[in-house]
Amino acid sequence: AAPGRAFHKMGGLPKVTVLRVTDVDGAQVWASPEHWEAEGVPRPRLRVIERGRRSALGVGDRILARTEEAGNGHVAHVMKQLAKGEELMLGVVEAEVLRGGAAESKRFWLKPVDKRIRTSTLIADLGDARAGDLVLAERSGRPPRITARVAQVLGDPFAPRSFSLIAIHKLGIPTEFDGEVLAEAERAAKLKLGDGREDLRHLPIVAIDPADARDHDDAVWAEPDGEGGFRALVAIADVSFYVRPGSLLDKEARKRGNSCYFPDRVVPMLPEALSADVCSLKQGVDRAALVCHLEIAANGKVTAHRFTRAVIRVAANIAYEDAQAAIDGVKAHEQLPALKNLWACWGALKAARDAREPLALDLPERRVILDEAGKIASIAERVTLDSNRLIEDYMIAANVAAALALEKKKAPVMYRDHEEPARTKLVALKEYLETFDIKFALGQVVKPSTFNAILDKVEDADFRPQIMEQVLRSQTQAYYSPANTGHFGLSLGSYAHFTSPIRRYADVLVHRSLVRSFGLGEGGLTDDEAERMPILGESISQLERRAMEAERDTIDRYVAAYLSERVGQVLETRITGVTSFGFFATVEGLGGDGLVPAATLGAEYFTHDEATHSLVGQTTGERYTLGQRLELRLAEANPISGALRFELPEGASHLAYRGDPRDKKAKRAAGKKFSKGKPGRPGNMRHQNR
Repeated sequence: AAPGRAFHKMGGLPKVTVLRVTDVDGAQVWASPEHWEAEGVPRPRLRVIERGRRSALGVGDRILARTEEAGNGHVAHVMKQLAKGEELMLGVVEAEVLRGGAAESKRFWLKPVDKRIRTSTLIADLGDARAGDLVLAERSGRPPRITARVAQVLGDPFAPRSFSLIAIHKLGIPTEFDGEVLAEAERAAKLKLGDGREDLRHLPIVAIDPADARDHDDAVWAEPDGEGGFRALVAIADVSFYVRPGSLLDKEARKRGNSCYFPDRVVPMLPEALSADVCSLKQGVDRAALVCHLEIAANGKVTAHRFTRAVIRVAANIAYEDAQAAIDGVKAHEQLPALKNLWACWGALKAARDAREPLALDLPERRVILDEAGKIASIAERVTLDSNRLIEDYMIAANVAAALALEKKKAPVMYRDHEEPARTKLVALKEYLETFDIKFALGQVVKPSTFNAILDKVEDADFRPQIMEQVLRSQTQAYYSPANTGHFGLSLGSYAHFTSPIRRYADVLVHRSLVRSFGLGEGGLTDDEAERMPILGESISQLERRAMEAERDTIDRYVAAYLSERVGQVLETRITGVTSFGFFATVEGLGGDGLVPAATLGAEYFTHDEATHSLVGQTTGERYTLGQRLELRLAEANPISGALRFELPEGASHLAYRGDPRDKKAKRAAGKKFSKGKPGRPGNMRHQNR
């Protein structure tokens, strides 16, 4: 052994080493060495001791640990949790030609795909990679002498399917199921439904989803009750019947937290034997469902609810567009009577929703359409139809019913919490609204309707989108927790996620609690799960944010690829962010944020006014403000990083001094102001706080 390195008898296990968490079973954590080179000796599995730690470890976490023998095995005492960013770097190999002497040589650099990282890393070991390859590399050394060793070649970074792959690897999203998990999924898929289920196969239950849906969690049915109200069913895939607590499937689903959806692929929470087949509510086949029975009054108030395990047979899988066309009389559909009943009941639910006055933010969602070859056919904003709103309101009603039913049983609930805005954000919003002569009192009780009233005042104004964006930025981020703080945005006191267990682990926990509380059979919540609800809530909230970041980054890369053929063109844009070093703009109807550096705005001082989110020219009064629409030339579009860069249409000529050409002294002064500055901040900027 090398000096200072002691090894145990177990074929080369150091006393201090880096371990990766492989399994979390209740309160017990297991880990294995990250690097293992002992030939003929299986990689050891160590029990992890976490004394004094405040945050729980999860599968995939890396730790620096002290190891010691215990009985016939080993235990690991955590010394430090290592950041996942220290693990692998994702980038593109670039070659640099070195000229010297008679021979010509090359060295290689790793150019990061993350647009927030601006420096490349020298590659010490290229392996089988070539210039232009997208690779995963291990970091070695210490600053300032960091080098990289290529660990895996991923392929062509410009191939459309690479855009999601970059986000997946960058954020460490697991994509493969091991053989044991897949085998368990196949066994679970063959489970018999049994005789104890309510038989609802005679009802024309329909599933209304996006046309490109990969799985079908939910289906709905309604009919008049003869007294002015309605009876309705929200049938949800009975995932808890197939995925039992403590099983390999359960541990894998908990590790993933949710499915991730990309334009070219889905990374499912559950193997496809369940997610895309047996659990998915497909037309014409018997399916296990956990059903929420609702009784709805004429005013839309839910007067009663109950939950049963049932067997259903979906009458039709209908795309949102087709359901809307049938109701509008544009297109015939054999399930039109069932759809008409759903719309009639939704009229009552919508009235109750309007009376509740949830936050009404109509924010566009981008949709990337790929052709058969996987190339981008189009990118556009997703249109929201009444059919979308109808399904949303049925799902909200079922989610509320699930939370209230469990509360009545005093059972554990994994709530979907959304707290009211923090005062600091409200102060910033107040200052911003004042620039539009809109009053916002800080002393009032803030409700969603408070913000809706603000948006109503600017219904037809050009600056409505920017005010809507600022209202959104003032909101807190939703999360999962067994402690109920209500859902501010939906204006609801109790809210849980019950309707998407194929793609969200939080919903699986709610299902299990319902199964246990109402005595609905096997697969109920365990005592251990009930005790660990706070930890589980924190974990799945973090995993949800990871998925959102991956999906957003992937869309940005697709947008950059789509726009790369339009570099040099002048495009219609809108300012989405203003900082001291410039402003960000997005292409109208497409999205993707691109920077306009302040240094390219002109040879005068521009001050950053934080209250109005503006850059203001001190000499000319020229102003660039959040939400402002303007034409910009696309200067750069990088599909690998998803980064865009814009410039003013005038080109470089606008940087010339624009004062009196006879005033040479002022001209020289302006040139000095423009040229000086510190690294990281353009020389023509002065920061101003208000």
